[in-house]
Parts: sequence; structure tokens; C-alpha cells
Amino acid sequence: MKKLLALSMFILMLLFLAACGGDDTSSEGDNAGEDDTSSEESSGDESSSEGDGEWAPSESIEIVAPAGAGGGWDTTARMSAQVLNEEGIIEQDMGVVNKEGAGGAVGWAYMAEQAGSNHNLFVSSSPILLVPLNGQSEYGHEDFTPIANVIADYGAFAVRDDAEWDNLNELFEDMKEDPQSVTVVGTSSPGSMDHIQFVRFAKAAGVDITKIKYVSAPDAGGITQLLNGSADVFSTGVAEVVEQARAGEIRVLAVTSEERLEGETLSTFPTAMEQGIDESFINWRGFFGPKDMDPAAVEYYEAKFKELSDSGAFADVRSNYGWNEMFMGSEEYQEFLDQEKEALKGLLDELGLTAE
Repeated sequence: MKKLLALSMFILMLLFLAACGGDDTSSEGDNAGEDDTSSEESSGDESSSEGDGEWAPSESIEIVAPAGAGGGWDTTARMSAQVLNEEGIIEQDMGVVNKEGAGGAVGWAYMAEQAGSNHNLFVSSSPILLVPLNGQSEYGHEDFTPIANVIADYGAFAVRDDAEWDNLNELFEDMKEDPQSVTVVGTSSPGSMDHIQFVRFAKAAGVDITKIKYVSAPDAGGITQLLNGSADVFSTGVAEVVEQARAGEIRVLAVTSEERLEGETLSTFPTAMEQGIDESFINWRGFFGPKDMDPAAVEYYEAKFKELSDSGAFADVRSNYGWNEMFMGSEEYQEFLDQEKEALKGLLDELGLTAE
């Protein structure tokens, strides 16, 4: 009996231990399943969070040049898009379209309709400040999203090769005596880029700027008027006079940079500063997006344009066109634009060209 009782107790103990072991196994299995599920959910949340913090274009990017083909805006847009694609900086397709008219106002009106888009960009420069100030556009830089400035371009004052003036001082001396005896032509409208850059230097030289005779010849007509004698001085961008200067048809009296530009022909153009006129003028040029662009998209494009600016390929482009490097990110660009607008407004007020 004692042996039988001991055996029974042993069997009961084994059954009890087996039952406990099964419960533990089941509990561990359940906990393991819960831990795995929790781990998967946590991993998914982290991945989503990282994805939400990044932006990249999901469709082709349209870049608007608010002017005709061949000008500064068009060239900047096309050369930037080319380098961005060829260097693999932006892999998405980029197309440049021209929306010309009204000194840029037609293109700006088109861009205003793209508010909230992350796939529309445009190129601009000082006219986006000047044209609204003189009342020729309802849209100004405040209506868009500054992304990055990429270059500094410069102006030039040219005369025919047989003109009576050999330097800028001789021209301004005649204009001090009779400002209206000299006709200045530019491609921009009165109160815009070509007009204002000339006025700034004439004022620094002591000319009565309110009496300057300025005429507008859009669609590249300025050089034609200069060569056929309809105008005496052509105020324009440096790139627009290089070929004619090289051919000996015109003479560049001055460029608006602080120092001489680099290049076989460009380096022969004197600055106004070396002629004793303490003035310079930078035709900055950069990229904007529509109003209400996603901040993540702004950050993306800003980084890409910085990469463009730092690239050797774009350095070659700048050298070819006589441009200088002048990069500003979005925030710095916004502050610069606000300050530039105030300075230009003062000049337009003096000319009586500010819109009421």
C-alpha cells in the first residue's frame, strides 16, 4: 500500500508540473505575439514619421521665364534646368516656358494662379520690385515664395563705335548741361531695370535725373535703335553687348560692377568706379515659387539650388555669360528683397514714377 500511495503521489506531482509548464509556455507565447505586434507597429510609425519629413517632386517641374526667349530670365531658367538635370541634382523632368509681356507682369499673373503648387517655379530679378512700384503690375515679390538667388549679373552702358564720348564722364558732362540732348534706350519700360540702372549712375555723377530722356524698345529693339542712330546710349545687361562690342560695332563706356569682369572681351569693359563715379548696380537673379508653397518643398528646392550654385558645371555657365556667384537661401532672400524694394522706391519717388 505504501508503494502504491507513493507512486500515486509521484504521478500527481508530474501532472501538476506539466500543467504549470503548459501555462508558462502559453503565457510566453501570448506575450511574444503581443511584443512582435507592438514592434511592427512601432517600426511602421517611425518609417511614416521619416517619410513625412521629406519632400521630393512627384511630377514634372515647370519653370517660367516671364519674358521672351534669349533674355536674362530665359537664359537663367534654361541653363539652370539643364545643369540641374545633367548633373543629376534633380532627376524629375524640368520644362521651361516663356510667359512674356508687360515687363514680367503677364508671367507673374500666371504664377499667381498656381498658388499652393509645389511644381511651379519662375525666375525674376529687380523688375519684380520695380514694376509693382510703378503701378504696372498688381503682383510683387510679397505675393510669391522666394526660394533662392543664384547669380549676380551686371548692366552696361554702350554707345556706337563712332560716338563722340570716349568714357562715361564725358557723357555725363554733356548731360549735366542738357540732359535731354541725349536719348537713352533700354528694353525695359520707364521705371524698370534698364532705366533705373542708368539713372542711379547719372545721379551719382550729378545729372538732373528728372530730365533724362529715356525710351523703351522691347523685344531686343534697343541695340537696333542704337545702331541706326535713333538713340545715343544703350542701357542693358552685359551679355547683350558682348557680341557687338567684339565685332567693333559699339563701345561699352562702363559696366555696373565694382571690379572688371573676367573674360577676353568682358575684361576690356571699364567700370564706372574706376572712372571716379562711386556707384555700382547688381542685377541679382533667382527663383521663386507660388504663394503658399509647402515649406518642405521650399527646403528641397533651396538645397538643390545651393548644390547647383556650388557645382563646377554652373561655374562654367557663369563664366560663359559674365555672371558672378550670388547665392541666397529663402530667408536671406526675403530680407534682401524687402530692403531692395525700399531703396528702389526712394529713387522712383524722386522720378515721380511711383504709383499712387
